[in-house]
Amino acid sequence: MEQHDKKIKRKSDAPFFIIMGIIAGTYILLILAMILADLSFTTWGQVFSALQSREIQYAIKLSLFSCTVTAILSLIVAIPVGYILAHYNFFGKKVIDTILDIPIILPPLVIGLSLLILFQTPPGRFVERFVPVTYAIPSVILAQFMVACAFAVRAMNVAFAQTNPRQEQVALTLGCSRWQAFRFVVLPEVRIGILTAASLAWARALGEFGPILIFSGATRMRTEVLPTTVFLEMSVGNIEAAVAVSLIMIGAAFSVLILIRMLGNDSNILKTI
Repeated sequence: MEQHDKKIKRKSDAPFFIIMGIIAGTYILLILAMILADLSFTTWGQVFSALQSREIQYAIKLSLFSCTVTAILSLIVAIPVGYILAHYNFFGKKVIDTILDIPIILPPLVIGLSLLILFQTPPGRFVERFVPVTYAIPSVILAQFMVACAFAVRAMNVAFAQTNPRQEQVALTLGCSRWQAFRFVVLPEVRIGILTAASLAWARALGEFGPILIFSGATRMRTEVLPTTVFLEMSVGNIEAAVAVSLIMIGAAFSVLILIRMLGNDSNILKTI
């Protein structure tokens, strides 16, 4: 009997974890290799020189402004949409849920082209009579918003789905209005989810290029954001400046993402997609 038990002894898990580690490590090393390649291609002096350029300073300011506005607008949409999708069932819910994923699936160039065509229709031209959108700063924000908001909606949907609806019901039975229960009970529960959604939207907007190129153009000191700066610098053969701007974008995106993870770990309630 003892010999039989020895024969059926479980095999070592080492090969399994070695294979998994190799696959994961290869992808991580590829990401790090790309960043190190950028660092080796330029110098910190070239990065600081790029930061002193008027055009790049304008692109940085416009990127910070547009990404922040995009993150705020994304939250305004994502919070109610995520709440409804997470807590209510209604006719056509799956269709609406699918529509919300279209900006994630579509190629960015298609989104930019669709926005450009939209503002050539009568409703779009009517809006343009009062607020210039196409090839102006509002088009940058709208192009970023169309993509970034979809990620914020997904993050808020997950955050609301992980809350306990019973607490909201208790607040309602104690005399709170629906708004009061939502404001003072539900929203505090998903505060890290809100921060996560805002960070994802901000980071996604920072790297948006395709829709902006089509819908906003790449005009110096007008609709120039950091991704279009990389494109413009490469188009004139200034590879060093393009790499320097790329490193700025990598640093900004990494800072935002590591910040949200640190805050989430401190609260022990980090919500992820």
